[in-house]
Amino acid sequence: MATKLAIDDLKQALKRLPDWTLAPEREAITRSFHFVDFDAAFAFMTRCALMAAKMDHHPEWFNVYNRVEVTLATHDANGVTQKDIDLAAAMDGYAVAVGRKV
Repeated sequence: MATKLAIDDLKQALKRLPDWTLAPEREAITRSFHFVDFDAAFAFMTRCALMAAKMDHHPEWFNVYNRVEVTLATHDANGVTQKDIDLAAAMDGYAVAVGRKV
């Protein structure tokens, strides 16, 4: 089982992930991604899904057209773990690769 990050460690990790924030309603991190169109959003989600499956760690997400809302938390740790930080960093990279809308 993954270990929940201490709040100081989580704050340090979020400094390296400036577009991610703490979720207001629970111990999780969240980010909204915007793409040029649905195809780019779907390509992003596909890449993320393959990485998540490899990590055995799956995001909570919501997609409408060119927008993907993501929430990451490790349920069995009841909070954010290094797995969430690693997946968030990978997602940031995938967003750039598929043409994230600024």
